Amino acid sequence: MVFLLLALLVLLLPSVRSSFTSMAGSAESLFFGLLVAAVILLGLQLITENLDSTLLRRDVAARDGKINELKARLYDHQLDQQRNTTGPMGAPRTGTTTLPEGYVAPTPTIPPTDAANQPLA
Repeated sequence: MVFLLLALLVLLLPSVRSSFTSMAGSAESLFFGLLVAAVILLGLQLITENLDSTLLRRDVAARDGKINELKARLYDHQLDQQRNTTGPMGAPRTGTTTLPEGYVAPTPTIPPTDAANQPLA
């Protein structure tokens, strides 16, 4: 910010420009000095922004990992509670239906058909 204000003063006010030019020796050396300072400041700003961005991404990744770990613990805890409340597990499911002894399946009833109501092929 200080550099920006100083550069604006040098560029906009001729009296400031002449006093800085007399300190630097010539106008070209003054503007070259300002250019070098601007490049250094811009480089430092880019480095610090990239470093800050990297640290923030690393922090977000660590927090996401912690959240996933807590979700896994919660899921495991819920499964343990569910197993404890339902009691021992029954027989495993095999996908086949077993019918109790003495079960008689009902016979399907087919409605009578009229030959007169049947469409011709």
